[in-house]
Amino acid sequence: MTSQPRKLPYGDGRDALLAAVISVVAEKGLRGVTYRSVGSRAGVNHALVTHHFGSLDGLLAATMEWAVRRSIEETGLEGIADFDESFADALIGSVGAEPELQLFQFEMILESRRNPEIREMVSRLYENYVRTVEQALVKKGIDTHNEVSLAAFAALDGLMLQFLTISDVTRIRPAVVEVGRMLARLQKPG
Repeated sequence: MTSQPRKLPYGDGRDALLAAVISVVAEKGLRGVTYRSVGSRAGVNHALVTHHFGSLDGLLAATMEWAVRRSIEETGLEGIADFDESFADALIGSVGAEPELQLFQFEMILESRRNPEIREMVSRLYENYVRTVEQALVKKGIDTHNEVSLAAFAALDGLMLQFLTISDVTRIRPAVVEVGRMLARLQKPG
């Protein structure tokens, strides 16, 4: 006897599908994303994918936006300008608590090299992150010319990739703190 997909309250199916994509990609990569795998993981009928998103590409685009928004909120990226160890702890703690969220984004980044349609999504992903960093730095009185925001985000992005793959927090945490120290040196007096 096959089990029927569970009935979710109205509106919950969309979020369940988004969370399912992240879970499937973390386990199987982007090639594992099918209507059935996502529906099954979400515990809903796979027809909900087309109902909510139109296609798998629409589902991936929505998942990317959802993942970036959640990641910015949960990692406390707006706090980058605080330049302190609590920012490093919050960033590492957030990424460590839900690594699938970051792994999904890294998978999308790698796939964008092979798929020009995904490249536009990835470009927006970076724009959102860099804009968040830039806003935080400007509030702290740091002139963000010469791509300071991009460099700061790239450093943190690379460190989080290393954290997810190598998992050596004893090396990663001090490096995150050092990024903050380097940024603090750019702060205008006053």
